[in-house]
Amino acid sequence: MLHDHGAAVRIVDRRPGAFRPSRAMIVHPRTLEVLRPLGVAGALLDRGDRSPEAELHLGRRRVRVRLNALDLPDTAFPHLTLLRQMDVEDVLLGALARRGVRVERGTELADFRPVPGSVTATLRSAAGAREERYRFLAGCDGQASTVRARAGLGWPGGPYREDAVLADLDLDTGLTPGVAHVVAGREGLLMLFALGETAGWRLLATRPHGAAADPRDLLAGAGLDVRVRNVAWSSRIPLQHRLATGFRAGPVFLAGDAAHAHSPAGGQGMNTGIQDAVNLGWKLAYAARHEEDLPALLGSYEQERRPVARQVLALTHLVFWAEAGTGPVPAFLRGTLAPLAAPVIPVAMNRRRLVATLVRTLSQLRVNYRSSPLSEGIGAPRPGDRLPDETVRCAGRDVRLHELTAAPGVHVLLHRDARLPKVSGRATVHRLPDRPARTIIAVRPDGHVGFRDTDPARVTGWLDLIGAPGG
Repeated sequence: MLHDHGAAVRIVDRRPGAFRPSRAMIVHPRTLEVLRPLGVAGALLDRGDRSPEAELHLGRRRVRVRLNALDLPDTAFPHLTLLRQMDVEDVLLGALARRGVRVERGTELADFRPVPGSVTATLRSAAGAREERYRFLAGCDGQASTVRARAGLGWPGGPYREDAVLADLDLDTGLTPGVAHVVAGREGLLMLFALGETAGWRLLATRPHGAAADPRDLLAGAGLDVRVRNVAWSSRIPLQHRLATGFRAGPVFLAGDAAHAHSPAGGQGMNTGIQDAVNLGWKLAYAARHEEDLPALLGSYEQERRPVARQVLALTHLVFWAEAGTGPVPAFLRGTLAPLAAPVIPVAMNRRRLVATLVRTLSQLRVNYRSSPLSEGIGAPRPGDRLPDETVRCAGRDVRLHELTAAPGVHVLLHRDARLPKVSGRATVHRLPDRPARTIIAVRPDGHVGFRDTDPARVTGWLDLIGAPGG
């Protein structure tokens, strides 16, 4: 995102190789939307399963759930996508390589200090330590973030009483192939995917901290029809719920797991981190073009994304309590009520609108930035809302809105009678003759409406505000 908006970017990683194993396995529709302008959505879909099915094992009952063709007409991606984090990283690394950007492995950020208008970073590698000066520093360095600690940003929260257990397994099994198998029992949740990286199957389970967690024992206790031939690897991962006290300290910013930590419930971690990065990336790129500060633009990152992270933390906390809580209430819900409710689950899941509402929430399609300093104007969609996808007429053809805006930069949509505002080469203008009004809509690079009004002078002022001045 930074590179595609004209900024020079340097990426360092103290690890010598890409992190394995994958912890994330789901890509949400909104994540595909924000990555589409980078030209990677197709490659991600080619590697993923966009018609996922799950088989819920509830006591002796089995319930099949389909998660494709959801009632989401305002997105090009009306489905959940099963896709390993490893594959997402590989696609993004390929996109960086095509742009001439490489990840410098084995290079560690040892320290940094802010100086007027920039930050001086100490980088350490096998060649030794050296100081470099940069306009901005973004810490995407995980829950044990060096950047967060050095910036003096707090990390309140705490650990869960439950851990996650991951393993890659080879199995002899009569389980339905090509389906995610989910067992909800009194002890916690167990899931099996045919998406292993070093073996055929990936296991994800939750168990109380300190309880036995051998993959063979977990599968035996789940009552699944499997025989474990080989455990390629297994790992027990402590889980925590935390939110950084701030996402910014001067020229230093936090994104992803460095800014927030939560349970794996709902597949939020990787998706929220990517959406953080997209929100931050275009703002840093636009700000880097200007010697003077752009306080509204830079301040908007924390103002927009920290409330989202707080909401995600609350949602995942609730879902994780139901999925993995060790108290008598969640254990009763999973072990007793869930099997009794099994006959009505297919009926509920066949209500496409109900399922779509759930996916909208999990995918962050409902996220808005209406209170952001970058949101100006009136009307619907309201400034700050995600721009919904729909068919429009433009340049003599019918086209989907998200296809028009699937390129880096700001996009200005002019309804039929709107006057042309002064815009720079950083904004792309599209006239929609099938919309009989004088409305002007400016769409941010992350797909949210930034401006909506009828006054062309006001949209020019909004472009000045975000550092993309009119012509």
